[in-house]
Amino acid sequence: MNTDIQNLIAQMTLEEKAGLCSGLDFWHLKGVERLGIPGIMVTDGPHGLRKQSSSANHLGLHNSVPATCFPSAAGMAASWNRELIRQVGEALGRECQAEQVAVLLGPGTNIKRSPLCGRNFEYFSEDPYLSSEMAAHHIAGVQSQGVGTSLKHFAANNQEHRRMSVDAVVDERTLREIYLAAFEGAVKQSRPWTVMCSYNKVNGEYASENEALLTKILREEWGFEGFVVSDWGAVNDRVKGLAAGLELEMPASGGTNDAKIVDAVRTGSLSEQVLNRAVERVLRVIFMAVEQRKEGAVFDPAVHHALARTAAQESMVLLKNQEKLLPLPKAGTVAVIGEFAEKPRYQGGGSSHVNPTRLDAALPEIRAVAGGAEILYAAGFRIDSDIIDDGLIQEARAAAAQADAAVLFLGLPDRYESEGYDRTHMSLPSNQLALLEAVAEVQPKLVVVLSNGSPVEMPWIGKVKSVLEGYLGGQAGGGAAADLLFGDANPSGKLAETFPVRLQDNPSYLFFPGEGDVAEYREGIFVGYRYYDAKELEPLFPFGHGLSYTSFAYSQLRTDKTRIMDNETVLVSVEVTNTGSRTGKETVQLYVSDTESSVIRPRKELKAFRKVELQPGETQTVTFELDKRAFAFYHTGLGDWVAETGEYELLAARSSRDIVLQTGIHVESTSVVRPEYHRNTLLGDLYGDPQTFEVAKRLMEATGLLGAGSGEDDELMMAIMKYLPLRGAVAFSQGKLTDQELEDILRELNGQDAPTQ
Repeated sequence: MNTDIQNLIAQMTLEEKAGLCSGLDFWHLKGVERLGIPGIMVTDGPHGLRKQSSSANHLGLHNSVPATCFPSAAGMAASWNRELIRQVGEALGRECQAEQVAVLLGPGTNIKRSPLCGRNFEYFSEDPYLSSEMAAHHIAGVQSQGVGTSLKHFAANNQEHRRMSVDAVVDERTLREIYLAAFEGAVKQSRPWTVMCSYNKVNGEYASENEALLTKILREEWGFEGFVVSDWGAVNDRVKGLAAGLELEMPASGGTNDAKIVDAVRTGSLSEQVLNRAVERVLRVIFMAVEQRKEGAVFDPAVHHALARTAAQESMVLLKNQEKLLPLPKAGTVAVIGEFAEKPRYQGGGSSHVNPTRLDAALPEIRAVAGGAEILYAAGFRIDSDIIDDGLIQEARAAAAQADAAVLFLGLPDRYESEGYDRTHMSLPSNQLALLEAVAEVQPKLVVVLSNGSPVEMPWIGKVKSVLEGYLGGQAGGGAAADLLFGDANPSGKLAETFPVRLQDNPSYLFFPGEGDVAEYREGIFVGYRYYDAKELEPLFPFGHGLSYTSFAYSQLRTDKTRIMDNETVLVSVEVTNTGSRTGKETVQLYVSDTESSVIRPRKELKAFRKVELQPGETQTVTFELDKRAFAFYHTGLGDWVAETGEYELLAARSSRDIVLQTGIHVESTSVVRPEYHRNTLLGDLYGDPQTFEVAKRLMEATGLLGAGSGEDDELMMAIMKYLPLRGAVAFSQGKLTDQELEDILRELNGQDAPTQ
């Protein structure tokens, strides 16, 4: 970058500096014309460009220019395909260049704490590692085209209910291991140009003015170098936010908050150096965008539509396929039922709503790929209402009864899930449930294709042979569904979230969405599959689950070392063979389990994955590299990640509940975790530690309680003293151990010198 930013800042007035810290309008950053500083445009759209036309309303929810609508994040994460999501990012970057958009606002990387969150369709996963990998490759793809991204919503934005005022109360370890880890991986790997702070409070302080989040963690720990932008309207106290690390307020405040910044500098309550630093960060991104702008850039809508179809194919998950009903033969008669087949729900509601360049409905696409099969159609229900229409149901029954198989297109209408509000239940609309019951009575060969942004309950699962989770498949989702139904493509999606049997089973059920403006994350680190594993609770479909039209066998799980120091890495390999008759893709998942820990930990956690394509009979060796973080938990006392010395299991799996192979490795810790010993430390804690065993034994003997009676009494006394604080040893010793002697022992245990006389 050739621009002398420091020289420009030196020439600015205080008012110009403050002005650069807020937007010009809803979608543009200010420039300073007299200094040759241009303005740039930012837009919504993690899964498609949403650039507003000149006639758009001021909120910017309508009239966007045509752009390719790719599958939403919920679907893209189910692809588990890093390369594919990068390709989608590259396409998004090309479209931004064609429309002279400098920063695309996304991706959304918040964790799916509850299946009810209205914005779950826009987020990747319940798992922080999978989320970070998807986000990192999305960012890398977009930014490879000279367009910035805005990683959002930082942090703990896991519900829409009271989202602008709610306080997310999260303990530090949970925050680090679950909710921040997704952002951390993306920031460190792909260096997004900007990060967007969330609306909510985090542990009592608004994210927009949370110095611990915006400066200490994001910048000082993770090395973030771009600017932080507020979510639209998220600013509470502008001056406090600027001091905490919030460089840019969006949208424009009409000059109100700019004036507050100027006044704060003039009165000395805000350092001008802090303001200059913020301006520098904003200018750096502005000039990066200008220098990488590609004048006259264009994109090929047909090529991007084809990519959207491929992305949708890999985003869809075959949940059930009893008796191998799918793929359907291209012969006979197939009844296609459900209004979603001709009026697709292809994206979520709210700020990510894209105006597609074209839109493929499933019904005409099925007719195009079904070959000689006769296709019957019945609407069955109306999307815009939950009212049961007996006439439509009877038409559907008749069509299903005439067919060799029936495909029901069901799902959640737009009004069921959107930005701005959360769902209150996990059920499909009543008219769809009534339709399914009626059709199942006359057609045993029944397939359900779902259009939804988050899990639904399936009390009807036993009445259908096959279920294809289509998520929100983007503008080419209808064609992708047709390809999968008739075998022109082989399903390869795997769930990036757990589908519970019922809402009450999910870990946040008792605490979501909280009381008033407080949402306590009482389930802690036990989010998603971590909870279902710990509770030994059977989900409807587990995290990582997804079927194929071929089969895969795993063998030869190996490590290149059997013992490592925690500052070393280990290579893990496994052989995967396509044992079926069709080409297919398999996602190999690697989980790590700490067999014995000093803290409560999940039974296993996803730490690596890779998707591979295999021809029939082909074998590939899949290799992973694990470092310290794969074995570590966040130690709040040290403020760091700790991998304890001990044995760990490495689990190669098809899903979180389908563990195929396992092996072990010994990890030796380099972390020095020194407990602080005090008068209320328990004797049992000293006794159980080889380093302090002899001290504990000496203190126990001083009490005179051991060996005073029968062997049975000794066992009782040992149990009592296990939970006896050290001060109790003084009391029970009857003068054999004095307070001063105990203080000397404590200084010795804590590595302190004895006091000088």
